[in-house]
Amino acid sequence: MKLNNVKIGIIGLGYVGLPLAVEFGKKYPVTGFDIKKDRIDELSSGKDHTLECSPEELFAATHLMFSCELKDLKKCNFYIVTVPTPIDDHKNPDLMPLIKASETLGKVISKGDIVVYESTVYPGATEEVCLPVIEKVSGLKFNRDFFAGYSPERINPGDKEHRVTTIKKITSGSTPAVADFVDAVYGSIITAGTYKASSIKVAEAAKVIENTQRDVNIALINELAMIFNRMDIDTEEVLLAAGTKWNFLPFRPGLVGGHCIGVDPYYLTYKAQEVGYNPEMILAGRRLNDNMGLYVALQTIKLMLRKRIHVDGSRILVLGLTFKENCPDLRNTRVVDIIKELKTYGAVVDVYDPWIDAGEAEHEYGLCPVKKPARGKYDAVIAAVKHHQFASMTAAQVRALCKEKAVVYDIKRVLPHEAVDAVL
Repeated sequence: MKLNNVKIGIIGLGYVGLPLAVEFGKKYPVTGFDIKKDRIDELSSGKDHTLECSPEELFAATHLMFSCELKDLKKCNFYIVTVPTPIDDHKNPDLMPLIKASETLGKVISKGDIVVYESTVYPGATEEVCLPVIEKVSGLKFNRDFFAGYSPERINPGDKEHRVTTIKKITSGSTPAVADFVDAVYGSIITAGTYKASSIKVAEAAKVIENTQRDVNIALINELAMIFNRMDIDTEEVLLAAGTKWNFLPFRPGLVGGHCIGVDPYYLTYKAQEVGYNPEMILAGRRLNDNMGLYVALQTIKLMLRKRIHVDGSRILVLGLTFKENCPDLRNTRVVDIIKELKTYGAVVDVYDPWIDAGEAEHEYGLCPVKKPARGKYDAVIAAVKHHQFASMTAAQVRALCKEKAVVYDIKRVLPHEAVDAVL
């Protein structure tokens, strides 16, 4: 296969697959495939509810077509899989989306084709789980009839500065020649350059530790914040002072959600335990970060009690529901942990987030966000997400939402300092 003969099929058109399809679609014939017809219809009309790609960007990809029909994938010869890799209720990897995507590939793949996986997995998953599915469905033999690569996604939802082409891309292949070709395909659109890993397993491992490292570091800062709170020391002031040393890492406390940092470490710990090692530090970090929503809720309740505010039957407003600022992504948001805990104390909780789709919030979490928070209604306000709409609020605007006696708790230090009672 030569570069000028490449016809790309991208399976999964979410936060990862769509921007990739758009960039490749400026240069190569690309079929963007998704099993959701409403997603295909939306994109075909030039709209993207994830806000990752503007209508102008979609229409600029002149060689890109969207489809949910298998027949349209059959004409491709270079496939890229960008489906989600979530965890189940027991925090074990849920590989079903990958398995289903591999079954789809098995129905359309031909001799000489290449399949590249971008979904985050544990080391070995591509070759141990995915490729055998393709072999079984297609009847073709891996590394004889078809070939594979792994190039981990590094998309940061909502980030308009670090885009597909400006983030260095790790590539790999199942043979040296395939590795070179996969690297060349990605290198033709990635202006930041590529890094060719020595094997698929190395590329898989590199991806899964990127977010594991961040998770462990944030867990440390979260624990420090809890310690300093007991000492009546401002965590931010400590971090600013420590940050004057050249090699101090600038992490901040907060909720750790989303589809990457709060999920990926469990893929690594699952595999570690499978090979007989108990990853104590990684799991400790996960426990700390998973419990931060509970901690915030309890801190809010303590502040309310100190002000003689009756918690049972109180009205509490949570500002922000997405897992990060200025982004509509609700996947694995840990703000819901705060809401659930507050409700166990009898509080009535309203959620306001101008970025989200209300239908999605209700479907995913059973929450019905308010369209606009009422003035003078709340016994407590919790700023959970640093959306620019909240960062632009004045102290007077924040307090206007509250009753005369109320608590304002700021997780992300987004509100004016004089408006809040406590920060994380």
